[in-house]
Amino acid sequence: MSYDADVIVIGAGLAGLVATAELVEAGRTVILLDQEPEQSLGGQAHWSFGGLFLVDSPEQRRMRVKDSHALALQDWYGTAGFDRTEDHWPKKWAEAYVDFAAGEKRSWLHARGVRFFPVVGWAERGGYDANGHGNSVPRFHITWGTGPGLVAPFEQRVREGVARGLVQLRFRHRVTGLGRTAGAVDTVTGEILEPSTAERGTASTRTPTGAFELRAQAVIVTSGGIGGNHELVRAQWPERLGTPPAKLLSGVPAHVDGLMLGIAEKAGAHHINRDRMWHYTEGIENWNPIWAKHGIRILPGPSSLWLDATGKRLPVPLFPGFDTLGTLEHIMRTGHDHTWFVLDKKIIGKEFALSGSEQNPDLTGKSIRDVIGRARADVPGPVQAFMDKGVDFVVENDLSALVRGMNRITGEDLIDETALRREITARDREIANPFTKDLQITAIHGARRYLGDKLIRTATPHRILDPGAGPLIAVRLNILTRKSLGGLQTDLDSRVLTESREPLGGLYAAGEAAGFGGGGVHGYRSLEGTFLGGCVFSGRAAGRAAAKAVG
Repeated sequence: MSYDADVIVIGAGLAGLVATAELVEAGRTVILLDQEPEQSLGGQAHWSFGGLFLVDSPEQRRMRVKDSHALALQDWYGTAGFDRTEDHWPKKWAEAYVDFAAGEKRSWLHARGVRFFPVVGWAERGGYDANGHGNSVPRFHITWGTGPGLVAPFEQRVREGVARGLVQLRFRHRVTGLGRTAGAVDTVTGEILEPSTAERGTASTRTPTGAFELRAQAVIVTSGGIGGNHELVRAQWPERLGTPPAKLLSGVPAHVDGLMLGIAEKAGAHHINRDRMWHYTEGIENWNPIWAKHGIRILPGPSSLWLDATGKRLPVPLFPGFDTLGTLEHIMRTGHDHTWFVLDKKIIGKEFALSGSEQNPDLTGKSIRDVIGRARADVPGPVQAFMDKGVDFVVENDLSALVRGMNRITGEDLIDETALRREITARDREIANPFTKDLQITAIHGARRYLGDKLIRTATPHRILDPGAGPLIAVRLNILTRKSLGGLQTDLDSRVLTESREPLGGLYAAGEAAGFGGGGVHGYRSLEGTFLGGCVFSGRAAGRAAAKAVG
C-alpha cells in the first residue's frame, strides 16, 4: 500500500506548524494542508498579542512574584470547574499542561529562539476565594515579537523541512472528507481552490478548480475553532450565558469556521464540550478592519468604571480584567449586548493595551526604543488612533457632553446624566482615602503593590472627575468572539477518541480543534496565556506521537 507521506497535517496555524516541526525533527515526511493562501501561514497566532502562561519563571522572580506548581494547579482547577464525565481527559491534559508550564516550557521555547518581554502581565484576576476562578499571581508572559515572534521559530523549522524534502506545503487545499481503511483514518479528500492574492486575514475565495485525494499513515487535525462562524457560535451558545448577542464582533478571520470539526465527527471522532467557549466583553470595532466585523479587545487595567448599557455599575467582582465569562454571563442577562467603560485620559494613557500584533508595533517589531516611547507617551499611538477614529469612543471635557455622546452612539437615551454623576462622584469620594469600602478601589491599591502594574499598567489613584486628569472618555464595549474551549476528544498522545472512548486509528488532533488538548483542557474558563501555549503543547504532543506511530 503506497502513501503520499508519512503524516498529513490539516491546518497551518501554530499547532500545525509545531506538529510538523516535531515530525521533521523525527525525520518523517509530511504534507501540510491549508485552505488559505501561503500568506496566511501561522493562522490566528500571527494576529495574537503573544501571551504565554508560565509558572515560576525568571521573569516572575525578577518582578518579585512568588509562584509555584501547586498554586498554578489550584488556580487551574478553580477556574476550569471540571464537572462532567467527559472531563476525564481534559483534566489529565490540564495536569500535564501545568507540569509543562512550570517545567520545561520556557527553556524549550527559549532553545528555539523565543524571548519574553520582562514585565509579566496579570490577566483574569478572579476576585473570588482561593479556590475560585482566576490567577493568584501574574503569569501572562508577552512574547518579544508578539504572535509573529512565536510563530517564526516553528515556521523556520517547517521551511527547513521543505528544503530537506521532508515537507510539502499545499495551500488552497480545502479538506472535505476523511476516509478509513480497516478502521484507521488514512485518506484525506477535498477541493483545490483557485489561487488567491488575498492579504493575510482577509477573506479568500472558495471557488474550486479541482479535487485531491491524499493518503498517509497518520492524519493530524489542527484546523482551529469556530470563532469566525457566528451562526455556529450562536447555535452552540450555552444557556448558562444567557441569550446569544444580536451583535457580535469577530476576534478571528472568517476562515476560522469550525467546518473541519464536523468532518472529523463524520469520520468517527468524538466532539465534546462544544457549549464551552471563550468570548471577550471588551471588544471595540476596528477603525481599520482587516476582516469582516473585525473587533479588537481592550486589555484593561483595573481603574475604569464599568457600567452596563443603562449606566449601572457592574457588580463585584466584575472589574476590568477580573472575570471574562462571569462578566459575559452578567451582561447577557441585562437585556443589552453592550457595556461601557468610563474613564479619563490619565487612565487610558497608562491602562489601555490593545490585543493583536498589529496594534503593538513596538513589541511586534522588537523595538526597545519604541517600547520606551510608548511608556513615555501620554496616550500610546494605537490607542490614540481609536480615540480619534473609533466609532465606540466618546471624548469630551465635561460629563454632560459625554452622556450626550454615549446616548448618540446607541441611538437610545439609556444613560441618565444625574445618575451617572452620582455614581462617579461616590466613587471619587472613596479614592481620597487609604481605606475604602469600594472593592474596586481596594483592587486598584492591590494592583499597585505589584511592581509590574505600578510601572506600566495601573494609574495612580485619582478622581475621574478631576479636570486635571481629563478629558473624560467613554468606550462602548461589544461582545467579541474568540475561542472554542471544547473540541475533539484526545488522550495524552493526542489520539482522537471515538464516542466509546477508544482511539480512532490514524487520527490525531491538536490546538483549538482539540479544545487545546483532551477536548477541553480549560474546562469552563481560561486563565489566559493558555491558548497559544495550548497550541504549542498539544501540537508538540501530536507531532511526537504520530512520528512514533509511523516509525
